[in-house]
Amino acid sequence: MKIISINDIVRKDVPIYYRRLYTGLAVLELINNKQVERGIDFSIEHKPTGHKEIIVTLAEPVDYPLVPLNQELKKYIDNLDMNGGLPG
Repeated sequence: MKIISINDIVRKDVPIYYRRLYTGLAVLELINNKQVERGIDFSIEHKPTGHKEIIVTLAEPVDYPLVPLNQELKKYIDNLDMNGGLPG
């Protein structure tokens, strides 16, 4: 399984400054080299301890185990956030 990209990322307006909510379209390559697109919602919350918590929710089911998929999506989103790839 591989995360190809997350497209059409839109930031939702939230009055809480330490929490950012987004929607997007994840392009995934599954084991059989088949690409699928799934809508996702994710949030990035900065805790008082300085820790960053990322929560990902898939809008549609995927024929793949969710735990490793969720971990890879979190890594990809964290990388996007650190490199300035998310809308402000």
